[in-house]
Amino acid sequence: MSHQHSTAFLCITYEVSDRIATVTLNRPEKRNALNGAMVKELQQAFLQAAEDEAVKVIVLKGAGEAFCAGADLEYLQQLQQNTFEENLADSRQLMQLMQQIYYHDKIVIAQVEGHAIAGGCGLVTLCDLSYAVPEARLGYTEVKIGFIPALVSVFLVRKTGEGRARELLLTGQLIGAEKARDYGLINEVVPKDSIADHVARVATALCKETAAHSLKVTKQLIGGVLDKPLNEALEQAARLNAATREHAECKRGIQAFLDKEKLVW
Repeated sequence: MSHQHSTAFLCITYEVSDRIATVTLNRPEKRNALNGAMVKELQQAFLQAAEDEAVKVIVLKGAGEAFCAGADLEYLQQLQQNTFEENLADSRQLMQLMQQIYYHDKIVIAQVEGHAIAGGCGLVTLCDLSYAVPEARLGYTEVKIGFIPALVSVFLVRKTGEGRARELLLTGQLIGAEKARDYGLINEVVPKDSIADHVARVATALCKETAAHSLKVTKQLIGGVLDKPLNEALEQAARLNAATREHAECKRGIQAFLDKEKLVW
């Protein structure tokens, strides 16, 4: 029986169906711009998905024309009045959301059906997989308003390499979806009329064809690989390899492989 439910939020929607949690930025009249309230609700949604055993994959998308146009203008005005301590607390809230998405135990897929700018592009950068429509433009415009893409720079360098990160962050230019794919910022460009089906197929395949424990540990390996010297990273990998061999899902998977049985996870 398919497990379906939704949770009421003000700035986002959260729905679970067939092991896929869909988180939708839902301020279309503001082009899904980020503010403090939305950041907090996203934290709650990603925490809920982490704790829900019925969820295996998370899809992040935006309602209306844009995926996310960055920081809300009223929010930016409010930041001008803040003390350093208030701004630091606010920045740390966003930092925690970014860490939460990047290190999430479940796979997070961005479904980008419109522009993803500044903080909005930051959200895409954090996802494990990302698909965008050809019309989408992506980029980090912070330097154009005298701001800096501080938090996202940490993740973008890891994702695209230093050269691409310098180009995107220092120029503040928006790039098309094709170039974003060529840069390694997104995985694929998919036409608007088929992107929802494409993402659903990818998410469903992950649910049915891969083991949840394997996904979680593989994400830990990838997320931590640049934090350690090579010999430490390899030692951690060897230990995780050994530990996973004892895991019930691994034993089940290897037995099915040996028995030439098709496994549905």
